[in-house]
Amino acid sequence: MKNPRPDCEVHCTETGQTAINLLADASTFSKSQIKDAMNKGAVWLKRGKQITRIRRATKALLAGDTLRLYFDAKVLALTPPQPILLDDSGIYSLWYKPVGLLAQGSHYGDHCALERLVQQQLDKDVFLIHRLDREADGIMVFAHNFKVAAKLSAQWQAGQVSKFYRVGVNGLLPMDNQWHEIKTPLDGKNALTRYRVMHCDEQLDRCVLDIELITGRLHQIRRHMASIDHPVIGDSRYGKRFGEDLQLTAYKLAFNCPRSGKRREWVWDPSASLGERLMQFPERRD
Repeated sequence: MKNPRPDCEVHCTETGQTAINLLADASTFSKSQIKDAMNKGAVWLKRGKQITRIRRATKALLAGDTLRLYFDAKVLALTPPQPILLDDSGIYSLWYKPVGLLAQGSHYGDHCALERLVQQQLDKDVFLIHRLDREADGIMVFAHNFKVAAKLSAQWQAGQVSKFYRVGVNGLLPMDNQWHEIKTPLDGKNALTRYRVMHCDEQLDRCVLDIELITGRLHQIRRHMASIDHPVIGDSRYGKRFGEDLQLTAYKLAFNCPRSGKRREWVWDPSASLGERLMQFPERRD
């Protein structure tokens, strides 16, 4: 996917110029609009080969710097739903991501991204390990230093992480209490999804599934369920939305603690309201 075109791009010709003045002079946006966009992560600085977000309006620039503003009024006006901190071990933390919150930001900002909210709440470095779609909800983990991030990412790459989801799908499947597998390759790569039927509603013609994600391809659950003609309820991309939210919750996650090596597991009750803390944690001994 190509990067979007910035709404304003301006080159700094004189060291000492400030970001807000340079953008205000080069665009039709007011300084208050620019400051708000900067605070929300929509302004980027290119210095040499490095490209980073900048948030300080009075940041002094160097000759040769390039500023890029990606302005989307609808994005900037959004108020993010608030995540819930589930566990903070110091070197990594686990969060409940509600529906509507991005895993990480885009060119147009990161104020509605869990990655940024975690950084603000914990005042720590944050490393994204895995993703959940904006329309999905459930458990996500972040590392707080580079070494821990590398160790956790290695577990994800090696398939050593247990990932379970509660998913509503259209159509009826047999309730046989058996695990079934979908092995359809995705994007030319092997992909494996395991599922079993937890509940069926004949009147509504839908089922609730327990799903274990063995591999982690893009939109794997949504694509695999659509491939057997049982698309996820509310999936506007691979199924039929019918005005409903996506019925996909990441409710259980287990991996080896990067510090102790011990297996740890977290469970979110997918029927819980956002105001309830129904997590069940093992006693920490690491």
